[in-house]
Amino acid sequence: MSTLLDIRALNAWYGASQALHGVTLRIGQGEVLALVGRNGSGRSTLARAIMGLVRSEGELRFAGRLLGGLRTFERARLGLGYVPEHRDVFAALSVHENLQLGVAPRARGRTPRFTFDDAYALFPVLAERRRTRAGALSGGEQQMLTLARALLGDPDLLVIDEPGEGLASLVVEQVANCLRMLRERGVAMLLIEQRLVIAREIAGRVAVMGHGEIVFDGEMTSFLKRADVMQEWLGVG
Repeated sequence: MSTLLDIRALNAWYGASQALHGVTLRIGQGEVLALVGRNGSGRSTLARAIMGLVRSEGELRFAGRLLGGLRTFERARLGLGYVPEHRDVFAALSVHENLQLGVAPRARGRTPRFTFDDAYALFPVLAERRRTRAGALSGGEQQMLTLARALLGDPDLLVIDEPGEGLASLVVEQVANCLRMLRERGVAMLLIEQRLVIAREIAGRVAVMGHGEIVFDGEMTSFLKRADVMQEWLGVG
């Protein structure tokens, strides 16, 4: 499996406070990697560093290209998608207008893998509310909208931060179905969760963060046997 995202010795800061300490991590073409850890462990900071949203130093390489110095929209055009923890919909715009903003103007020599029809088929409630302002949607509907908008950017790697957080179980299952479809279509994912709610059955590999560092990186089957790691870094055994 060839490497798609290559992170080496990455440090990141919020102001004078250092949040990441020498993170090294790789994600292969089409691979789903679960990134887990307690709140404050650095998971969301790593996602933001990948997208160029926090100050960082180290090597970030995507599809062989160095990302240092590139702005967030330039990284998105290369094939990086991002679903942030707090959704960040455009509240005054309709559902369909939000989706239109996700369509990436990238010429990559291929037919896009995801269409508006895909988005509405995956999340029928969005089709029903396509003319509704995004700010009037429930939290679960906004999560669906953010995920669908990211799909329309036709990403090769999707960074997804806490996709099931605060959602009803039925909505979580719809989100999980979407992620399964992405995996089947060859989209690599960095799936960030505090615990393995969705990732357990989707991810093949797990990385655990603690205090801004990677403290475990291995196959899902190996991780599930490591009660010591789960107890120390996730608080479960």
